[in-house]
Amino acid sequence: MAENSFCSLEGKAALVTGASRGIGAAIARELSRAGARVAVSYRSGRDAAEEIAAGIGGIAVGGDVGDADEARALVEEAEAALGDLDILVNNAGVTRDTLLARMSDEDWADVLDTNLGGVFHTSRAVARNMLRRRAGSIVNLTSVVGLRGNPGQANYVAAKAGVIGFTKALARELGSRGVRVNAVAPGYIETELTNVLSEPVRDRILANTPLGRLGRPEDVAGAVRFLCSDEAAFVTGEVLLVDGGLGM
Repeated sequence: MAENSFCSLEGKAALVTGASRGIGAAIARELSRAGARVAVSYRSGRDAAEEIAAGIGGIAVGGDVGDADEARALVEEAEAALGDLDILVNNAGVTRDTLLARMSDEDWADVLDTNLGGVFHTSRAVARNMLRRRAGSIVNLTSVVGLRGNPGQANYVAAKAGVIGFTKALARELGSRGVRVNAVAPGYIETELTNVLSEPVRDRILANTPLGRLGRPEDVAGAVRFLCSDEAAFVTGEVLLVDGGLGM
């Protein structure tokens, strides 16, 4: 049973990509707390994904969302286990940070294929059933840097900015059939990626963040839960910043 009726997802089936750790894991747990049956998707963290799935009574499904065939297969596996998906959360992502002059073709392609191509592949895979049923919610994880830019992350920023454009285009395309598409743009969140920040960089980020702290994965998960729920039934094509005010 859901913990409370506000933003309840009772009876709904959800797939969260890149959910073996960090923000994705927090989202999977939050959607489960809201009452959803959750498929935890992973590319390489099988053991961690299976542990998370076991803890929430869900399932773990493996595949590389950057590959069209693997993305379609993991969606089909999730639907075979849980039924038609009501919710897709596109969280899977990678980074290959370096200055443009040093960025290889592989650095560029890997990030674009996973962070933007993966959103396309999984969204296409779930869209047909959502359109048929005239219901569904897709939430794409972008980033505050997709709005502001960031040096040394031209590939990542391009992909995350692309996710914003894709979200808005798809919201217009699917809205007439009752399918909503939104994005959440986290700021700097306490994860393995931000734990490696130097003290001066961390201090500079905090100085520019009105709330004066880094976010927690749970902060992002709560925003995703809202956008997946019926309380957000009249919200589509939006980009919800969860960044402590950094992107203002």
